[in-house]
Amino acid sequence: MSKRVLIVDDEESIRSSLERLLSYEKYKTFAAADGAAALDLAASERIDVVLLDIKMPGMDGLEVLGKLKELHPDLPVIIISGHGTISTAVDATKLGAFDFLEKPIDMERLLLTIRNGVNQADLTRRNVQLQRTIGIKTNIIGAHPEMLAIMETITRVAPTNARVLIMGENGTGKELVARKLHELSNRADEPFVEVNCAAIPEDLIESELFGHEKGSFTGAISQRIGKFELADGGTLFLDEVGDMSLSAQAKVLRVLQESAFERVGGTETKHVDVRVLAASNKALLEEAARMKFREDLYYRLNVVPIRIPALRERKSDIKILAEYFLGEVAGELGRAPKKLSAGALDTLMDYSWPGNVRELRNLIERLCILTSSDVIGRDDLPALALVRAEDARKDPFGLKTYQEFKDFMEKEYLVKKLRENGGNVSRTARQLDMQRSNLYKKLEKFGIEFRKDAGVDDD
Repeated sequence: MSKRVLIVDDEESIRSSLERLLSYEKYKTFAAADGAAALDLAASERIDVVLLDIKMPGMDGLEVLGKLKELHPDLPVIIISGHGTISTAVDATKLGAFDFLEKPIDMERLLLTIRNGVNQADLTRRNVQLQRTIGIKTNIIGAHPEMLAIMETITRVAPTNARVLIMGENGTGKELVARKLHELSNRADEPFVEVNCAAIPEDLIESELFGHEKGSFTGAISQRIGKFELADGGTLFLDEVGDMSLSAQAKVLRVLQESAFERVGGTETKHVDVRVLAASNKALLEEAARMKFREDLYYRLNVVPIRIPALRERKSDIKILAEYFLGEVAGELGRAPKKLSAGALDTLMDYSWPGNVRELRNLIERLCILTSSDVIGRDDLPALALVRAEDARKDPFGLKTYQEFKDFMEKEYLVKKLRENGGNVSRTARQLDMQRSNLYKKLEKFGIEFRKDAGVDDD
């Protein structure tokens, strides 16, 4: 990605010569003849380094420097002047100038100073990015075969620029997968920008993604840079992309095709290098059939699909996750980790987890805070409104959601049929007119124990 240099000088010949030199060196250049134009460009474009003249009409260079530092404190500004004095250099340094060069400019020194300024800015930005990501949990926990397959897919696809569509219910960890893809990618040192499409009003989503020009709509009192520009060089994560308006979808499709867009109310075409990851809890092809999602956008996003199973579909991971969260929460609270009793674990295994991993994590945190004993028992769970299997058997119609009721009844039915057939999986599958492999998956999903040799039909 080309670094961007803003040249601020009232002499057209100097601007032109610097533009030619820097363009030859593969920099993208912007030019301004005075301080006001420079400040406008710095507010509307992503700038990596500024070359700033001191003597200019209107605002002089030192005044512009002060305003630039208010706007972008970490932006390296190199002062260039034909009227340099020690006093001016000291004043510029106090205001935060990166370096001070005298005219006529030594081009070799100029290029070296620009490279040093860009490198320092990159280090500062990466440090900020690191600080932002400290505490973000990028561990993907699970030993279920589907989770192991997901981890292998992440490892394979992360170093590429392939777009990934992450599908799964709320709380399954879609954002976690997106962050892991970015963390293992070649863009890991660049920004990871997240947009929750479901949380942004429909009339503001385009402004959020693409930015807007001042006065482009009611309330647009200043220019704004959108998420695509902020993610330039890095990764943009479109969470709950199925909730995006059709007009915004059309613009996103164009960016994916051409890596270009215009801000809302603008005419200038912006070019970006962004890897797009998307996630949805909706069946997007079904949404497309109902004309609520663009089918062509679906196929653009769905280069590599990753489906995260619901927690009820990988119940063998509940113990692993619960123990991991117990240790994690204990570290946050500064306490020794608590343990789960066998009865408490059985109760967790019997629950259908409509809120998935997020619900389990929240429950473990509450238990660690509210349970006085070092061991969390079965009796600690009902007070937190956890549905227990024996309660459901007494009154299955008291279950809160249709999914809980459906899962409970399906499990009870399979347990009964398996018992009727003496634990023989093949015989049970044949009676149910179900493939044996499918029955095995169901038994594992619901945590139903069966003999490992029970698949061999001994009729």
